Amino acid sequence: MPPPKDVVKIAIQMVGAIPQLIELQQTKPLASVLKDVCDAWSLPNAERYALQYADGRQTYITESVRHPPAPGPAAAAPTGSPDQEAEQLYIGIQSKNVDVKTDSLKKLASLSQDVTFAQEFISRNGLKQIYSIVEEGNDTGEMLAHTLKAFTELMEHDFVSWENLSTVFIKKIVSYVNMNAVDASIQQLSLSILENMVPTSRLLYEVVKKEVTLDRLLTHLQVTNAQLQLKAMALLIALLLSATNAERRVRNIIHSSEPLGDEMAHYLYVLQSVSLNLCEHRMKMSMDPYSQEQRDLLQSLRQTAFESESEAPAGTFSTERRRSLCAKEFRKLGFLNNSNPAEDLRRAPPGLLALDNMVYFSRNTPNAYSRFILENSSREDKHECPFARSSIQLTLILCEILHIGEPCSETAQAFYPMFFGQDHFFEELFCICIQLVNKTWKEMRATQEDFDKVMQVVREQITRTLSLKPTSLELFKTRVNSLNYSEILKLRQTERLHQEETLAVPVLELREKLKPELLELIRQQRLLHLCEGTLFRKISSRRRQDKLWYCRLSPNHKVLHYGDVEEGVQSPPIESLTEKIPVADMKMLLVGKECPHTKEKSSGKQNKPPSNLNFCYDFSHAEQ
Repeated sequence: MPPPKDVVKIAIQMVGAIPQLIELQQTKPLASVLKDVCDAWSLPNAERYALQYADGRQTYITESVRHPPAPGPAAAAPTGSPDQEAEQLYIGIQSKNVDVKTDSLKKLASLSQDVTFAQEFISRNGLKQIYSIVEEGNDTGEMLAHTLKAFTELMEHDFVSWENLSTVFIKKIVSYVNMNAVDASIQQLSLSILENMVPTSRLLYEVVKKEVTLDRLLTHLQVTNAQLQLKAMALLIALLLSATNAERRVRNIIHSSEPLGDEMAHYLYVLQSVSLNLCEHRMKMSMDPYSQEQRDLLQSLRQTAFESESEAPAGTFSTERRRSLCAKEFRKLGFLNNSNPAEDLRRAPPGLLALDNMVYFSRNTPNAYSRFILENSSREDKHECPFARSSIQLTLILCEILHIGEPCSETAQAFYPMFFGQDHFFEELFCICIQLVNKTWKEMRATQEDFDKVMQVVREQITRTLSLKPTSLELFKTRVNSLNYSEILKLRQTERLHQEETLAVPVLELREKLKPELLELIRQQRLLHLCEGTLFRKISSRRRQDKLWYCRLSPNHKVLHYGDVEEGVQSPPIESLTEKIPVADMKMLLVGKECPHTKEKSSGKQNKPPSNLNFCYDFSHAEQ
């Protein structure tokens, strides 16, 4: 039978003795419980003792902290009370004996995690002793590491303001960051202290900004110690976030007239790489369909795009109809699995990073987001550009281009100046590129079957523009949008011709030799496709009709057979196509935009036919 809810089972441990299991009643005063424990162990003066959870964190059991840190039976041990321990350590850290002082600081660093002890120690003006050890001491070994650790833990409880720190203390901490020959643990603690200090006060920010050089922080990013790298990056980000627009230190360095040396270029590459790799965690995390937070983000995309429909009163639609409406809206958003769009985000990479990008786009550029969705919702079937599918693939492309998740190169110097001019670089870059996808989709007159081709072109547009090293996202946006699909085709053709010019003579001779055979193969394949035929939708002068017709070339390649067919017919026999057109009577064949009926429809606003499927013919001996 389980114990009552107000009873916690705790195993009391003593060195050299068998643990005893007691039931800690939450309603019983802790002093009474402690007296019973001390009596059981024959410990006099129970008021000098306290119970501490034996979970490695040395958390005291107090009237306000009586529940164990984890469910199930807990272990505790009698120890000195917080006030007794605080008094002893306050005296111990002032000892002239180095060993006693070091041991006291080590224990202080451990016990300071507990809020009750920390309050007792600080109330004795213990922090003043910590300041003195740092400001007046020259030790850079174990004693200093314990001192800085104790200071960090004590400050975590927010009993004392960071603004109370003296300039001497701050400069001493800075000196540990700037030293070359000092233990890595001391530098990690010093970087952590400065990171916590910077956001609390403008004055502290100014002091740290002045004393800690950018070169020094970038040097810390080069070490193999991952924790030291992390702390250096945290301080650098804290400085950047606290800087005003006119004080972006990194931006000033990049845009200065002085040329960057190879070493500084490499440091900036490392900073860029480490910063971008902060996206790796979300990139590799699949969507959890049971996470309410993630589901809310997903639903926010639908609600933002279709606000009027989504705000209907709860009783307006039945549950089934509401689900149907949601599925319809998710389909308009471009999700492949519109009934369960979370499945589209199970692919990692790009994982939740794709969802983050979509939400950022919808919230920070709502007009562009709504325009994207509504524009494609009104397009003809199969010609709409799927926002969600495009966003997921685009996020993956950007991760690959920017090498997110890959380790830093030891020699690379390639960085993007525009990276350092934007607080949310990756998200803002996505916002530009997702609109580029829609623009390129329209330029290519793409259908759903052309999705991969469009994304390949978009990848090329992005990589070619990035190679120009634009100095700002605005400049990137201007250049990438000017690099339209037509320009990409011209560049490809130019590069192909250049490659052909550089081919070796034997290769050119072989190509010329194979060319007739390849052209004949292409001709045969085209004829075969004409003989198989294709299904067309009828186009009238007023509107697009729902009727279909099929056209195919006769096996002897002399006659085109065509006729009306029913919906669902894939390849009707040639005998069922009653209408005929002799190929010999044709003077020319017009395709695509050159068709007269296409030009007529283009001037109207409704039911514009897909131009890549249009054709008409002109007779040489008969009326059209």
